[in-house]
Amino acid sequence: MIGKLKGLIDAFGEDWVLLDVGGVCYEVHCSPRTLGSLPQVGEAATLAIETHVREDQIKLFGFATDAERAWFRLLQSVQGVGAKVALAVLGTLSPQDMANAVALQDKAQVARSPGVGPKVAQRIVSELKDKIPNMVLSGQPGAAIAEVGAEPAPEAPAAADAVSALTNLGYAHAQAAAAIAAAQRKVGEESETAELIRLGLKELAS
Repeated sequence: MIGKLKGLIDAFGEDWVLLDVGGVCYEVHCSPRTLGSLPQVGEAATLAIETHVREDQIKLFGFATDAERAWFRLLQSVQGVGAKVALAVLGTLSPQDMANAVALQDKAQVARSPGVGPKVAQRIVSELKDKIPNMVLSGQPGAAIAEVGAEPAPEAPAAADAVSALTNLGYAHAQAAAAIAAAQRKVGEESETAELIRLGLKELAS
């Protein structure tokens, strides 16, 4: 399976980009958000890739970050959500926006996505509520890099894991550390990582 492609932008379409990798052009389907983040034709670009293989076709989906690809996979675990809907959601909401919407059970934010009605939006926020901690704790890589001079993570192992998990969702290290510290003050130092993640997301969304 293809996990990442690095090459030169050859052409753009309505929902795809042609990426020239060593003379071979790959058609990669992307959300409007990802397409808008790419450089101009002829310039270098890197995309995280999700490969869908069917009997009659192989389709590549591209993402600006590994965190966005992780959300693409997670969204499709929701009943009635396929690749098209998942891509539409990620074209409207960033990984951070998605995390906030799920943490706050804000179906209205998800329903802003083209082709996503209130019922589907409700299923997304409801079914993903307990899946976010599992996703980020499974080691899904994110786009954020700890900032030089950023606030150090809390010393407790659960808190440190929670900070790491939030950075995997795309939050800056300083933001994540502050949110987990606030969550820890509310529930105490003995709280579990998953609980800290949920409370930390609520702190970030408030």
